Amino acid sequence: MEKISTIYQRAAERKGGEQNLELLLGRTANLDAYLAELSNDRYLAEFTKKVFQSGFVWRVVENKWPDFEEHFFGFDIEKVLMMPQEMLERKAQDPKIIRNFNKVKTIKANAQMIYDVDVEQGSFAEFISQWPSEDIIGLWAYLKKHGQRLGGNTGPYALRSLGKDTFLLTRDIEHYFRAHDLIDGGLMTKGSLNTIQACFNEWQQQSGYSLTKLSRLLALSGGDNFVHIEGDNEQADSK
Repeated sequence: MEKISTIYQRAAERKGGEQNLELLLGRTANLDAYLAELSNDRYLAEFTKKVFQSGFVWRVVENKWPDFEEHFFGFDIEKVLMMPQEMLERKAQDPKIIRNFNKVKTIKANAQMIYDVDVEQGSFAEFISQWPSEDIIGLWAYLKKHGQRLGGNTGPYALRSLGKDTFLLTRDIEHYFRAHDLIDGGLMTKGSLNTIQACFNEWQQQSGYSLTKLSRLLALSGGDNFVHIEGDNEQADSK
């Protein structure tokens, strides 16, 4: 396992020096206090957006997003949970949003997950904000198990967009771990995820960097990545 200083130096050489690298890495901040105050409707909205963006053109979802907000009552949890099946089916046929009933059904299912955590834990927002970074894969697993279509990279992308510190398992990240013989099985197997989490934990102890910064740094240290300093959200979120 490489030291983070070695990874940093290689990334700096690839990107034309430390100054350029720092611009590409961007600034990261601890947003746990913000996450703890975020309303449930914003969590549901972001989960929904990432579910619909998965396997689809992100900009199309963004362009239609105001209609999503209107159709689903601003993602108010209680209102969404009161929606009968017939209403969901009807809304899923409206061309103002993306007509995919299987994805539309996740809105109510994920609203139920948020509601259940509120009842059991007292606050979904605090549940997310207080989840420790050294077990971020545990939060991924929770969202996958208790939500719908939040497995794979969908849940992590949603968490990153909301402001939760997390690494992402992009192609560049996967390439790094395989090239250095740190994992050899499926990327999302328990063994691979535990190894990846342990590496990020070690790098965090060495550097004090956030998981987000470490994730970007690792991606920039190798692979075929094309990152612009001033890019769109899709590129900025891909590390």
